Amino acid sequence: MPEVLVIGAGPAGLMAAEELARAGIGVLVCEARPSIGRKFLMAGKSGLNVTKDEPFASFVTRYDAPELRPILAGFGPGEVQDWCRALGQEVFTGSSGRVFPVAMKASPLLRAWVQRLAAQGVEIRTRWRWTGFDGGGYRFDTPDGPQTLRPGVTVLALGGASWQRLGSDAAWVPWLRGKGVAVAEWKPANMGFRVDWSPKMTPFFGHPVKGVTLMACSSSTSCTPRDGRRRVHEVLEEHRGEFVLSARGVEGGGIYALSRPLREGATLALDLLPGLSQTEIDRRLAGMRSGESTMNRLRKLGLDRTQAALVMEFSRAEPLAHLKHLPIPLQGPRPLDEAISVAGGVEWGSVTQDLELKALPGCFVAGEMLDWEAPTGGYLLTACWATGRWAGQAAAAALSRAGGPARAAPQG
Repeated sequence: MPEVLVIGAGPAGLMAAEELARAGIGVLVCEARPSIGRKFLMAGKSGLNVTKDEPFASFVTRYDAPELRPILAGFGPGEVQDWCRALGQEVFTGSSGRVFPVAMKASPLLRAWVQRLAAQGVEIRTRWRWTGFDGGGYRFDTPDGPQTLRPGVTVLALGGASWQRLGSDAAWVPWLRGKGVAVAEWKPANMGFRVDWSPKMTPFFGHPVKGVTLMACSSSTSCTPRDGRRRVHEVLEEHRGEFVLSARGVEGGGIYALSRPLREGATLALDLLPGLSQTEIDRRLAGMRSGESTMNRLRKLGLDRTQAALVMEFSRAEPLAHLKHLPIPLQGPRPLDEAISVAGGVEWGSVTQDLELKALPGCFVAGEMLDWEAPTGGYLLTACWATGRWAGQAAAAALSRAGGPARAAPQG
């Protein structure tokens, strides 16, 4: 029987296992899927963004849960980079402050990590699917039939509710609720939004929209002309970046950065010429020939074909009047399972400062199971690793108090 059971072999679960093994504790990691770290590997397909290189005071403001601050203080951007280097994976910081392994992919980092875990004595079993509680034990479906484990302490790192095919299916929610654990309802985060395009937009699907400022605006304000050109609006949040048009709608980094206010009902608008004031735009338009076509005028102002198509799609009646505030009507977020991450999960009132479930002493939670939200850009992975580390250290301390061999305690 393992001293400590970790359920879930993603970043949070593996980090918890590493901390427990470092304390000299026997650890068994059980993973439902045939292989480990599936969502982690998927995240690294286009370049593994491990963290964001920025001052800690700024870094922590990107999370909506103040409870994460002491946890991130112990394993923030600097510690993540040192941890990668200790695994033989050098990192570099891009122009946006995002940090990547030199190899760019997740697989070399994961392979090195698994080798180190094996050397520390961590046992990993795949195709072991947790199916709920069995009295005081944890019941599993395994290749050898049903099994029930009764460890000294347990760390749950089962992920959230998006990308179910990679293992985050939230099947654990009713089991924990049945034990008195409060779990907030899931909401998609860092996701795309649906747009009802006209057939004329089909040639532009897959095209990026670059160099614009995206604005989340108050939905209660008016977009009625005030002076024949400008619009009345209140900008709640804005982000300079890019996004992609698709048959399903809009997606990409610029959209994800504003996904929370847009999900909560804000409207999306674009400043297509963030480098020009409205006064300068008016001056340039006044200097153009009166007979020029609208498309030619847009081109002369600096818009590319995709940006001009957006203007004609959503402002055909007054295409030159909305260049600093072009509303993009959204039809709601894409489905939860398509989201990069989620909001919702185990509520903070249900856990102690050590991430131990108050209703289940000896059971700790980490990673996306907890109710927190953050943007992409390295923030998601950093918090998963940090909470896994924190929960692993706390589990080791709990086992030590119970008379086990643990030697570690949670650190700041």
